[in-house]
Amino acid sequence: MTACERFHQGAKRVTGIALAFLVIVLSLAGPAPGPARAEDFSHVPVKGMVTMIDLGATECVPCKMMAPIMEKMVKKYQDKAAIVFIDVWKNRDQVSRFGIRAIPTQIFYDATGREVSRHVGFMSEAAIVEQLTKMGVK
Repeated sequence: MTACERFHQGAKRVTGIALAFLVIVLSLAGPAPGPARAEDFSHVPVKGMVTMIDLGATECVPCKMMAPIMEKMVKKYQDKAAIVFIDVWKNRDQVSRFGIRAIPTQIFYDATGREVSRHVGFMSEAAIVEQLTKMGVK
């Protein structure tokens, strides 16, 4: 095995460990102690409608940066696409349901409920509009 191959193998191992650590932190971290108010997201993705789900937390910095963009998307795509924010610190059951490894994560579903695209990290307004346009939403 070459030095380059050993480096890449080690990098993959470190990445896997880092992702596992992040999942553990996400499951333990969150807002101040108190009863969590889980919401019902059983209707998500919305049947018969293109759906974008932004999974994050109100206290996560990149998530906070996306909040005004998400508000704008909700208004812009009202009755055209379902735009949903799920706070995974308040709704921890959604982490495993949607296979979240880091936040924010955006998942796009077609009208049949099939996952079409997934993005991890901050997503710009232009990138969201581009994805929704690719999916036929105007």
